[in-house]
Amino acid sequence: MDGYGTAGGGPRFTVDVRWSGRTAVVAVAGELDHDHAEPLREAISGALEQGAERIVVDCGRLAFCDSTGLNILLRGRLEARGTGSSVELAALGPTVARMFDITGAKAVFTVHPELPEDLADGDRP
Repeated sequence: MDGYGTAGGGPRFTVDVRWSGRTAVVAVAGELDHDHAEPLREAISGALEQGAERIVVDCGRLAFCDSTGLNILLRGRLEARGTGSSVELAALGPTVARMFDITGAKAVFTVHPELPEDLADGDRP
């Protein structure tokens, strides 16, 4: 598992990446905002560099996402499409889902109500 997060007195936002076959599961937790978004960008880019055919962002522990976080996800989706991969979202909480609904961004992602069961555990192949 690769960890990305903020330094200091406890992470406000964390990103962990684990693998299930050629799928990278990017688990995010906390508040994704302008000051803490870089670890997510690094995780998505890193997964693509490592040959991910699919990236599923597990938002089950994501409490908040601002426009910066949304833009990183949208850019990651475009970067993934350029490599023949995809970025999908899973387990959007009500606050985060509302932001995706209001902006219309939810329509461009495959969104799973929960993290797909086959991705609940994983290892790098």
